[in-house]
Amino acid sequence: MKSKILRLSLLFAGVAAIVTFTAFRQASKPWPVPDKFQKMVSPVKADAASLKEGKELWTKHCASCHGKSGLGDGSKAAQLKTEPGDFSVADFQKQPNGALFYKISEGRNDMPNFKKKLEGDEDIWNLINYVRTFKK
Repeated sequence: MKSKILRLSLLFAGVAAIVTFTAFRQASKPWPVPDKFQKMVSPVKADAASLKEGKELWTKHCASCHGKSGLGDGSKAAQLKTEPGDFSVADFQKQPNGALFYKISEGRNDMPNFKKKLEGDEDIWNLINYVRTFKK
């Protein structure tokens, strides 16, 4: 009986290690952005109306994974295979707006693509304007 429990414990530990390693590898992979997106400039001014719309979109579509303030601590974050990231850190904030546009539009792994979920490009730009308010 003890040997059966020990074998099961080792099996579960091995599976947990594989899952953790796979999730870490996925999270640490670079997210290449095509050149045409790297150079994109937002046509939407980051005014009060854009930030208000961006916050509403964030609350509806993003906060459950990325958290209320973009810290990666949303209610669904623990269920993800990949780390949702901290959007307030300098490494995230230094990304060009076009790179964020691409990532929101196309998605990857646990991050869904939003090009069809949102009403149009303006919504994505409003989200980006709002995300820029997360700076530390």
